[in-house]
Amino acid sequence: MTVATGPLNEKETREAIFRIRDLTDKPFGIGATLLMPGAAENAAVALEEQVPLINVSLGKADWIAEGVHSYGGTLLSTVTNAKHAAAAIQAGADALMVTGHEAAAHGGDVTSLVLIPSLAQRFPDTPLVAAGGFANGRGLAAALALGADAVAMGSRFAVSTDSPLAQQMKEAVAMADESETIYGSNFDGIPARVLRTSTSTSLMASRPFFATVVYRAFQAARQQNIPLWKVLPGLLTQWDKMFVIAQFGAATQAIQAATVDGSLDHGVQFIGQSMGMINDIPSVDEIVQRVVDEAREVSKNGMHCFEDDDADATDVGLRASN
Repeated sequence: MTVATGPLNEKETREAIFRIRDLTDKPFGIGATLLMPGAAENAAVALEEQVPLINVSLGKADWIAEGVHSYGGTLLSTVTNAKHAAAAIQAGADALMVTGHEAAAHGGDVTSLVLIPSLAQRFPDTPLVAAGGFANGRGLAAALALGADAVAMGSRFAVSTDSPLAQQMKEAVAMADESETIYGSNFDGIPARVLRTSTSTSLMASRPFFATVVYRAFQAARQQNIPLWKVLPGLLTQWDKMFVIAQFGAATQAIQAATVDGSLDHGVQFIGQSMGMINDIPSVDEIVQRVVDEAREVSKNGMHCFEDDDADATDVGLRASN
């Protein structure tokens, strides 16, 4: 289990860690999207509390790697391409969360079907967790065949009775299909996949005015204790980077409106294309049992295709697809 700390402050993150330890003695993790306001502070809390696993994305994590390794923990870095993967390993990542185009939030340009085996071939000694497009046992079996060591099913577990996601949002996702997402960079400055609503469609349609971006950049700088005199040169020489910083901070309110308040009118919900395979709201335990049972069944049936030495390639392909 990995706790998403995006909407949490330092106190709430620490309380979540204490709560998990009250419930289980099993390993767990926290996630930190380092570009978001407050993420570095939450990661620092995780280090203080010696959380077994920290999953980082969108930021330099060498200081987190040093901290987590000091007590024998694990650093899992989210990546979307080979360049990011190499940099993450060099910075101290123990494993990679390989995030394909299908994923919720910030998936890359390449689909999981291609990205996973590509990185498995390039980084054979690094464990890979496949993310993006996985929500059932068939997906688990496929990911393992592609070279992954595990899968992440964020969208599937978000729509469960144990998830803190707002009930209205869970129901909206369960009723939608795989085509009802939008992918673009205008919402929070980085290419992201979200649930398609009138609000998200409007926010993704075009970039905000220059003056709006400047105002948001100054707000984000204040939240992250960045001196304003450092922001001005960035606006002039690193506009794309400052746009991301500005939009990321502004996006937080819309994300919380969706995840906490369940507002389809004002919120924006990160969700993957795998929501086409999500049509109910079971418990996490039931999801895990379903996934494992289906993966075993699919793997067993798939192997039967190759037991008949007289079957030609066409016959094997047809039987495997069935």
